[in-house]
Amino acid sequence: MLKNSSFKPAWWLSNRHLQTMAAKILRRNQTIEVINETVELPDGDFVDLAWTEDPNLHPLKPIVYVLHGLEGSINSHYAKGMMEAIKDKGWIGLLMHFRGCSGRPNRQGPSYHSGDTWDIHYCTEYLKERFANRPLAILGFSLGGNVLANYLAEDPNNPFRCAAVICAPLHLASCSSQIDQGFSKVYQKYLVDMLKDSTTEKISLKLISHIELAELDKIKTLYDFDHKVTAPINGFESAEDYYEKASGLYRLDKITKPTLVIHAMDDPFLCHKYLDEIPENGLIDFEVSDHGGHVGFISGNNPFKPQYWLEHRVLDFIEEKFSE
Repeated sequence: MLKNSSFKPAWWLSNRHLQTMAAKILRRNQTIEVINETVELPDGDFVDLAWTEDPNLHPLKPIVYVLHGLEGSINSHYAKGMMEAIKDKGWIGLLMHFRGCSGRPNRQGPSYHSGDTWDIHYCTEYLKERFANRPLAILGFSLGGNVLANYLAEDPNNPFRCAAVICAPLHLASCSSQIDQGFSKVYQKYLVDMLKDSTTEKISLKLISHIELAELDKIKTLYDFDHKVTAPINGFESAEDYYEKASGLYRLDKITKPTLVIHAMDDPFLCHKYLDEIPENGLIDFEVSDHGGHVGFISGNNPFKPQYWLEHRVLDFIEEKFSE
C-alpha cells in the first residue's frame, strides 16, 4: 500500500526543520476572508465553522471540509493556504474548528482530542441535510488527519467522495515519544504551552477542577499533558489508554472511500517505525516522501515564488475522484 511520493523539496529547503517552519514564516502575512457560522450541538456546546463563501449562493459548487491540527484554526498557515487553494479551484472550503479553537472557549470541560469524532459526525449530517446533492470531500491535517481516519472507519456510508489524511500521528504513542526527542522538543514546547494556556482558561471558567494551576504549570511534555489533562477530562484511564483507543492506524482497513495519505519520512512530529504495521486497504493511496517536514512540502526553484505542493497534490486527487 505504500507508494513513493512525487514530492521534491525546494533546493533551498531540504532540511526537515526548514520545511516545517518555512511555510509558517512565508505565509505569516497571508489573509483569507471567511464567513463564520456557529453550529449549536445537542450536548449544549458548539463548534464554529469558517466558509470561503456563502454556500447558499452557489448551489452547484462542491464543498471540501477541512480539519485543522492540534491547537490550529483558520489562521493556521496550512489552513489558510488550503482554503484559498480550494476557493481558487472553484469549490467551497469549509473549516470546522475543534471545540475551543476558534478564539472562544467551549462551554464544557471535555475537549477535542485525536479520537473525538462526534463533532465531525454531527456536522457531516448537518451538511447532508443542507447540501444533499453537492459533491463532498474531506481532508485533515496532523491531529485532524488522525481524527479523520477514525471517522472514516466508523462511518463506512459517509457522504464524502474521497478524503485526504495529511501528516497525521496515526500511532499516537510513538509520535508522543518522537516529539520529546532532540530538536523536536522545540515544537513540543510550542504545542504544550498553547495547550496549557487553553487549559488555564478552562480552570478559570471552572469548567475543569481535577487539576490545579500549580500542577498544570509543571507539565513540560505532550505525554504528561495527555496523561494529566486530555485523558481524565475525556474519559480515558491514562495517556496510554488514550493513545491505544484513539490511534487511527489500526482502523485504516475499515475505510471505504478513496483516501490519500501523505507522510514524510523526515517529519519531526512523527515516528515512522509503525509503517510496517499499516493494514492493507486497496482504497488507500499511502504516499511516502523522504522530505517534506511536518505540513511543509514546499517545492520550487525560486525562493521568491515557493510552491506549496500539498495543495496541488491533495486537490488534484480530489478533482480526480469528483470526476469519476
